[in-house]
Amino acid sequence: MPKFFVRWLVTAVTILATPHLISGIYVDGIGTALAVAGVLALLNLLIRPLLILITLPLTVVTLGFFILVINGFLFKIAGSVVMGFAVDSLSSAILASLLVSFVSWICNLSLNKESGRFRFAVHNNNPNRKQTIDLNSDHTGNWK
Repeated sequence: MPKFFVRWLVTAVTILATPHLISGIYVDGIGTALAVAGVLALLNLLIRPLLILITLPLTVVTLGFFILVINGFLFKIAGSVVMGFAVDSLSSAILASLLVSFVSWICNLSLNKESGRFRFAVHNNNPNRKQTIDLNSDHTGNWK
């Protein structure tokens, strides 16, 4: 299954679980959650970069925390666009967007690994020496 569809399904399941964890979010069912995941993907693709560019000075002053407000705002917009999905307040939207972002981040970490291999680069001030730490898993799933 392509990575896009896996991410879409993970986002939809997270959106479906969000009302059980955060008050002020309402989702009718899995079809609504899939639609919300699609709308959020489109909003993040088309509108989010413009909002980040427009609010860049405020984002810099708040050390990047204003991006949480942008994500919550986009979540609230999705609530007004998709029937069967409602967001009561901006604070609920911010918390829900944090939850969806965290789960998506974990999903992306697991999808982007190279067949059981994680690579961490350790940078230091010496340009002649780049250190990397490789973690490989064998056929049993153990890390070595």
